Amino acid sequence: IGNYMDRQEAELRRELEGTGVRVERNGNEINLIMPGNITFPTNQHAIRTDFYEVLGSVGKVLAEFDKTAIKISGHTDSTGSSDYNQDLSEKRALSVKSYLARKGVARGRLHASGYGERYPVASNKTADGRQENRRVELKLEPIE
Repeated sequence: IGNYMDRQEAELRRELEGTGVRVERNGNEINLIMPGNITFPTNQHAIRTDFYEVLGSVGKVLAEFDKTAIKISGHTDSTGSSDYNQDLSEKRALSVKSYLARKGVARGRLHASGYGERYPVASNKTADGRQENRRVELKLEPIE
């Protein structure tokens, strides 16, 4: 499993170099962090057209390395109501799921959830912090 994930990580790093998408490794898991400012227009869930190529590269690698499950999680900052943020985060996660499925990733491997403002990675008190919190993350886990 480790070797398989190593190869998948290397391919993702190669494909995503310079795109703004962070690739992080944690044991046999690979995390892709896609900042909201490059993925979606503000307050929208439609993927930015200039991000299609990047997300297409992710889809290509995920279709090739088909022995991983993909957990897609949408996150927002704390601006707006919690209900609005929850809904937006779910729609963003579903948008990514649908796009990856259209790129050849089996739907059964894709699991989308929205978490709204519940799991910030930075302070919501600053514009930079709020920008960091608006993101979509993909967690790739080996199917054992």
